Amino acid sequence: MNAMPLYIYYIIFLTIMLIGTIATIMIGLSKKNKEGNPGYDKRTGSIFKNLSIYYIIAIVLGYIALILYIVK
Repeated sequence: MNAMPLYIYYIIFLTIMLIGTIATIMIGLSKKNKEGNPGYDKRTGSIFKNLSIYYIIAIVLGYIALILYIVK
């Protein structure tokens, strides 16, 4: 089985990172975001809880992928 060249993985990674960066900037500069949301400050506890869960899941999946990569 032929493995893909390493530079292909770099291109895929950089593309995903660039798309995420552009999307984040576009959301930050959007008119709706600048107007604000009064309910946002009331819900920050649940927002941070959800974000923490997402980050924990992403980190665990990242470690699993790293371990599978090293073992394989």
